[in-house]
Amino acid sequence: MRSGVIKPVLFLLALTLACAAPQLLAKKKEKIADTGMTEQKRAVHALNRLTFGPRPGDVERVMAMGVDKWIDLQLHPEKISQSAVESQLAPFRTLRMSSREMAEEFPDNPMVRQVMDGKRPMPSDPAKRAIYQVQIARILERKEAREERKAEAAPPAADTAKTGEQIAAAANPTGGAADTAKTQEELAAAAAASPDAMPATPAGGNSMNTGNASAASIGTAANGMSMAPSAENVSATTASAPMNDPEARRREERLYADLEVEKLLDLPPDQRYKKVLAMTPDQQVALADELRGGKGQDFLAGLDQKQKETLQAMNNPQGVITDELMQAKLLRAIYSERQLDEVMTDFWFNHFNVFIGKGADRVLLTSYERDVIRPHAMGKFEDLLVATAKSPAMLFYLDNWLSMGPNSMQVLGIPARPGPGGPYRYPPRGPNAKARQNSGLNENYGRELLELHTLSVNGGYSQRDVTEVAKVFTGWTIDKPNEGGEFRYDPRRHEPGPKSVLGHRIKPKGEDEGLQVLHMLATSPQTAHFISLKLAQRFVADDPPPALVDRMAKIFLKKKGDIREVLATLFQSSEFWDESTYRAKVKTPLEFVASAVRAAGGEVDDAMPLARQLNNMGMPLYGAQPPTGYSMKAETWVSSSALLNRMNFALALTSGRVRGVKVDAMQLAGGPPAPSDPSLALAALEAKLLAADISKQTHDSIVAQTQGNSGPKPKPPDASMLAGLLLGSPEFQRR
Repeated sequence: MRSGVIKPVLFLLALTLACAAPQLLAKKKEKIADTGMTEQKRAVHALNRLTFGPRPGDVERVMAMGVDKWIDLQLHPEKISQSAVESQLAPFRTLRMSSREMAEEFPDNPMVRQVMDGKRPMPSDPAKRAIYQVQIARILERKEAREERKAEAAPPAADTAKTGEQIAAAANPTGGAADTAKTQEELAAAAAASPDAMPATPAGGNSMNTGNASAASIGTAANGMSMAPSAENVSATTASAPMNDPEARRREERLYADLEVEKLLDLPPDQRYKKVLAMTPDQQVALADELRGGKGQDFLAGLDQKQKETLQAMNNPQGVITDELMQAKLLRAIYSERQLDEVMTDFWFNHFNVFIGKGADRVLLTSYERDVIRPHAMGKFEDLLVATAKSPAMLFYLDNWLSMGPNSMQVLGIPARPGPGGPYRYPPRGPNAKARQNSGLNENYGRELLELHTLSVNGGYSQRDVTEVAKVFTGWTIDKPNEGGEFRYDPRRHEPGPKSVLGHRIKPKGEDEGLQVLHMLATSPQTAHFISLKLAQRFVADDPPPALVDRMAKIFLKKKGDIREVLATLFQSSEFWDESTYRAKVKTPLEFVASAVRAAGGEVDDAMPLARQLNNMGMPLYGAQPPTGYSMKAETWVSSSALLNRMNFALALTSGRVRGVKVDAMQLAGGPPAPSDPSLALAALEAKLLAADISKQTHDSIVAQTQGNSGPKPKPPDASMLAGLLLGSPEFQRR
């Protein structure tokens, strides 16, 4: 496309999308007069609702199999091979690690400090050791910087001397000059003394030698690798940086690192990696800082996944875990053949939301999705409810792991003693017993369990029920959460005595009290209605027909919360197949990004740029902070600015400007070569990207751009621009 028409295109595009915003929000109330959807429309509708969007050829494949048969297969994902997507996920080691393994291999600051203080051994594996060494060096560097700021804020030398005279005079009003001078010398010596002692060598015999390395020590690394640049590349000022000038020394380290990156890029990947492991911790810190951004991608090229993880972990250990989790979610959404299973895993994660940015949940979330949500996505709701209640990720997110009964042995400071009828009994409370401070009942989980997970905000419970449920779940805690610990029931934290929940008396049974309450909630008619409503909102409409929700709720109760049976009822309903539901749901940012890549037949080598696009669209993966998760309703995601962001992404995707994703727009347009007639290219793209289901307004707007590109010698159509306009169109925004 010529540069002269770029601005008109974008201007028209902005105008079109601004007009489209209310159109997207409006519900399609009109009823088409014919008897129902054609078979092609049924296939498109099923693919739009049960998957993250159709790929090229999917509509034809579903029609050949039969829409109903295809839906039944999606309801039984165990019958569908996952070999293709599993091969793509294989390099991500953290997806197969336990939370404890991740916490040890990709440590947070408390774990690093344990090694630093000698409370845990330094890993013997060179790669793991390098991660800890760099983090320890960073901690010491930050400490040094704090001390520098304190020193800068201290009074100047003249004031210090004056203060010394004043102190001396006050201490010895009759003393002479010799005593004053002595006091000044003592003050000067104290001011000059280093505030930090070098840490002891950590267990394992590995000397850190961090925080105070001289320029000479930086110049030579282990195994004879020189990091020193040539004289012409280093200024005299930097090269002669004094040892007692930390800022100058750090500038020198960064300069060496910058030059070293260029040298190491010329080495084969394996040698490059070995050289990095052979560096001193200070050199590794400088190198890691230098590798942030685009240069880091080039440096990591050719390394195997474990090597990449090690170098990435030098900058942000737990970022490796979260990055691989996000990439896996996108790759599954784009490539998995078990599409309904992926949609339901996303649905249930959002329903039982946990925020990835809360402390220990960075290492607990992988197991939460893998071991709690995914296996139960189409099973029994009660099993899923119990699994989430016992999940360390949920216990940490909603703080239930800290909750203690007001009259529990832990709070009252009463030691546990074995007794008849069980491993513990509660001694009589003495008249002088006092509760411990900073401990007590936490109602977060009890409230969200009733309001968001089961009954709904209008489910008929009271604040007293919230408090009683919170008491029931006291003692449900985690064994060392920051170290990836597992669920543990602690009877010493549990509130003794009976409870009353929703009019039901809960007898004192310890951990079983929680299981009783979960069963009661999972089998409640209010829960059946609430879960059915949310499923209908996801698959049918923002405001689904009440009659459909009621039928789904009856099946929920009859089949004891069997999610697969409830979904089957939904997909067989006349309401699901009503013409008014066709392309009536607005896609969330995740649905839009995944469907755009799928529709364009994109090849994803690196999914992180796609994850960053979702950040820009307001839906960071696993990034919903409130327990409500992300909204499924159009009003949350539709605005002119939001739609323009989507259009920008669509144009970038089809023009090859989204790093890590390849799209062949020319092939989509019927090439190569693309048809010389723009109308033929546009027709081919409309058929492949939208099943030729496009409004006259959108079609005419795009045609106007192709005509604007004509002249004395009309140029071939810009397939990437046409594809981007279609992916950003109002029609593609809906599913």
